[in-house]
Amino acid sequence: MTAKRKPRLAVWKFASCDGCQLSILDCEDELLAVAEHIEIANFPEASSAVAKGPYDISLVEGSITTPHDAERIHAIRKMSKTLITIGACAVSGGIQALRNFQEDVSCYVNIVYANPDYIRSLNKSTPIDDHVPVDFKLRGCPINKYQLMEVINAFLNSRKPNIPAHSVCMECKMKGVICLMVSAGIPCLGPVTHAGCDALCPSYNRGCFGCYGPKETPNTKSLADHFSKIGLDNRDIMRRFRGFNAYAEAFRKESEAREK
Repeated sequence: MTAKRKPRLAVWKFASCDGCQLSILDCEDELLAVAEHIEIANFPEASSAVAKGPYDISLVEGSITTPHDAERIHAIRKMSKTLITIGACAVSGGIQALRNFQEDVSCYVNIVYANPDYIRSLNKSTPIDDHVPVDFKLRGCPINKYQLMEVINAFLNSRKPNIPAHSVCMECKMKGVICLMVSAGIPCLGPVTHAGCDALCPSYNRGCFGCYGPKETPNTKSLADHFSKIGLDNRDIMRRFRGFNAYAEAFRKESEAREK
């Protein structure tokens, strides 16, 4: 009797800090449990042993920033039954997408690199779904490892991932964290930011930085107007929305509105 083949998992890196891949390794015991049911066929961060595709699930970290990467992501999509983007870079372009607000990226290249002639860079840092179809987006900078395990489990069992769609404010309520904006007038992106961090920053009396990107139907204008009322000028507000998810549509539009 032929043994049933395990689903094959691949992990890919584009322009990023590797933080989301490290979150995968940080799963430790959970990852070992998953490994009993899947074959980790391609994960250079963890092993030099690489098995050729096709793959049942591909996890993609990082944004597209070079012509070579723009070609490579199409090859990965072709050999992947399911493609899941993990982290702010892959989902919205990442912190490196701050360059998208400049008309010409060469102004940065000349400052950063001693030999800019060798750099082949696209003018913008773009999310993976700007280039190929994506089956699921897992947000975060970095991702929540438990959410990752849930997403992999869901796709292995042909069901929808059970990832909450509410805001960080809901996480504060569930933890009993007093609202920083109401109690102390501290600017916080929690009302418009996707849950997933377990309200980490508000738990330490720091306003949310928006690491998980905009939640579904975020009212960024209302929040920005509130920031104005508590003393932030338009430049301060613009900078609040230009963080790890600066080029996510809702955050981008609000920051551009405050830039004018």
